[in-house]
Amino acid sequence: MAIITLTTDWGIKDHYLASVKGSLLKHIENIQIIDITHDVLPFDIYQASFIFKNSYKNFPDGTIHIIGVNSDASIESPHIAIKHENQYFIGADNGVFSLIFGMQDLEIAEIDIFQESDNFTFSTKDVFVKAAQIIDKDKSLAKLGPKRDSINRMMSFEPVVEMDDENIAIIGKVIYVDRYENAITNISEDLFYSYAKNKRFDITFNSYTEELTTISKSYLDVPPSEMCAIFDSNGLLEISINQGNAGSLLGLKLDSRIRINIEK
Repeated sequence: MAIITLTTDWGIKDHYLASVKGSLLKHIENIQIIDITHDVLPFDIYQASFIFKNSYKNFPDGTIHIIGVNSDASIESPHIAIKHENQYFIGADNGVFSLIFGMQDLEIAEIDIFQESDNFTFSTKDVFVKAAQIIDKDKSLAKLGPKRDSINRMMSFEPVVEMDDENIAIIGKVIYVDRYENAITNISEDLFYSYAKNKRFDITFNSYTEELTTISKSYLDVPPSEMCAIFDSNGLLEISINQGNAGSLLGLKLDSRIRINIEK
């Protein structure tokens, strides 16, 4: 049974999602369709890449992933398909794949297949479904179009490390706020411990005066309504409130600055 996932910014109010699912079921036999999310902010490839790259590795070999976010094709951003680690990925080359895969080696094909519709506003249904059908049948990118050597690169903000005679500072930012308003940052566990080790540190943000000076293992390490810092299942620093909403209560939102001061 083929597994096909959908990651889009369509929501569930309109006809877009049902149209694509119906088309998939009509053109590909014996499939299972998995919704990763349809709540990406419109055209926001940064949010799409964060949600998707923290999901796809859990799927089995042969899974076909369709990313329908900002998916119109242009000369600069053609439709492409990628094979990587025995999974397949279909979308527009608008930078989202560079945010997902970084500098990893990829097998890439530019999608050049006949589109039955003269309408070019719904490429996920009119192009990506057909591409998924070909991949499901051939287990290859060969019939989709010519090979490409690279993808369009989109720069993602990386944490900055600053040093003086007394302190080391890791400066990052909030890159995602989840449904529980946990504020997830771009500061990785590996980066933190490469400098912190057994040293004293504090985590500060906004103008909040109460410093975080420990890393918790779970939310329940602190009482309800108390703030904590943890490394989530993807190894990223997260600022949370046990049974509370860190985003709104602490004023944390996308791009909020997070600073970790570490004593030398």
